[in-house]
Amino acid sequence: MHGVLLQDKDSDGEPQLEPHKVQREESEDAGVDLVYALNDRPPWYLCILLGFQHYVLAFGGIIAVPLILAEPLCIKDNNVAKSQLISTIFFVSGLATLLQTTVGTRLPILQGGTFSFITPTLAILALPKWKCPEPLDPLTGAATNGTQHHDDEVWMSRMREIQGAILVSSLLQIFLGFSGLVGFVLKYIGPLAIAPTINLIGLSLFIEAGKKSGGHWGIAALTVCLILLFSQYLSKVDVPMITYKDKKWKVFQYPLFKLFSALFGMCGAWLLCFLLTVSQVFPSKPEEYGYSARTDISLDAVSNSPWFHVPYPGQWGLPTVSVSSVLGMMAGVLASTMESIGDYYACARLSGAPPPPTHAINRGIAVEGIGCILAGLWGTGNGTTSYSQNIAALGITKVGSRLVLQATGLLMIVLGIFGKFGAVFITIPDPVIGGMFLVMFGMIAAVGISNLQYVDLNSSRNLLILGFSTFSGLVLPTWFHSNPGIINTGVKELDQVIVVLFTTHMFIGGFFGFVLDNTIPGTDKERGIKKWRDSVGLVLTDDCSDVSCYDIPLCGGVLRRFPMLQLLPFLPSYKHRPCSSDKEQI
Repeated sequence: MHGVLLQDKDSDGEPQLEPHKVQREESEDAGVDLVYALNDRPPWYLCILLGFQHYVLAFGGIIAVPLILAEPLCIKDNNVAKSQLISTIFFVSGLATLLQTTVGTRLPILQGGTFSFITPTLAILALPKWKCPEPLDPLTGAATNGTQHHDDEVWMSRMREIQGAILVSSLLQIFLGFSGLVGFVLKYIGPLAIAPTINLIGLSLFIEAGKKSGGHWGIAALTVCLILLFSQYLSKVDVPMITYKDKKWKVFQYPLFKLFSALFGMCGAWLLCFLLTVSQVFPSKPEEYGYSARTDISLDAVSNSPWFHVPYPGQWGLPTVSVSSVLGMMAGVLASTMESIGDYYACARLSGAPPPPTHAINRGIAVEGIGCILAGLWGTGNGTTSYSQNIAALGITKVGSRLVLQATGLLMIVLGIFGKFGAVFITIPDPVIGGMFLVMFGMIAAVGISNLQYVDLNSSRNLLILGFSTFSGLVLPTWFHSNPGIINTGVKELDQVIVVLFTTHMFIGGFFGFVLDNTIPGTDKERGIKKWRDSVGLVLTDDCSDVSCYDIPLCGGVLRRFPMLQLLPFLPSYKHRPCSSDKEQI
């Protein structure tokens, strides 16, 4: 409804930011201070800039996937293959983002590579038959064309095995979404299950943030300070800008620092690293502290990347399928599904949208499965899932417009074709990315904790469930990582499934929170169920405007025309009650 308000006021010739002042006042009443809400339509140039900011924020997480898989795929030193994988995963992530924001949940949520799929992938590639061959002796002429062709076949055969596992296992996610089983299970999920799930999304990545920040804590601290400066201390400072409208030059105030806080913070630290690298302040030897802050470490990736690389399905060959690989990857699918459900609630909360109804969650999970199918067909070596750091960016920038994330999807597709453009961002130093992780994942952890406002925190029952589920979500995966091979049932496929499930932080926390909250006796008031369902729950209201943002575009008339469609749990007409406005019209 806010989108209609904006269009009406723009047509009257009022300054463009005036409607957003009204929107900001309405959002403050609801507890969310937004510049652009879900249905708002920012100017096209602002969509591109904000979309590019989401692109930059997702870059570190998405590019980490092919870089992590490079060694087990036997392409550790093959920069050409790396650049092709990077282009492919960005291209597919853009397609999946457009699908999710248009016909999925329709929330401003970015889709990208998921770490939930990396664990089963590494387990698959660790099997004896997929271990990389020993490097050839340079004296034998290893750099010949024949050897290079052989090397390509080595990594492509491994990639085809991963593709087949992702293609088949993703059918489970599609079934869970389209059948409505996800929505059925959500009837038994409360804040004590959602809180540890979202919380552990941020907490589980503290090791990765520490590794990247530890390369140079000064640069990481600078990145954090710059992001905090722009997003908090300067958030109320509007920058005077000039625009040409109605044949006149006009000066208006714009919240520039709030909108681009993350981008300004990262670029500022990146620029300083470049200057210090050029002036040879940072050490030039890899073993010395501070070397990872240099911006010229990965310059060879830029020079070796092709100018254009258009990814296409089956570019690595026909995928292969094996039972052990599929069963192991299914564990990653289940973990990713649990994580995404928590992301939907966090995204709706930070974008000022109403709680996602059941049909939107069902459809969102199914569309994520379709995105994983696309990833398997194109051959990214990974699936797709909702990106937590971009959800956190909604809370920092206060921009929850769906159109911005759709622009991000288009940018990812277009820029994914330009190999050298994506390779440039490989030069972002790890400490800069680590500083960004400190802020972003901390924000996600805080969003998870905020869900506890609905429960009685004076109850020992609730404290036990929260403490045990969160602590177990940290302890068990750490123990399993420290004791590889500890699980030995005699069935390799079963061992792999157990290891994958018990090394996924979000799955452990969400599972224990779900089971304990539904088995330990407690009143609905104590559990926060009533408040949860009223504020963040699954009950549709009689006012259709509250959930109309989740409707599939251009399908409303068709869905009302065929009553049989009300039986499909992924459509907006599913168990839909008539609006008061519809009754008045009748």
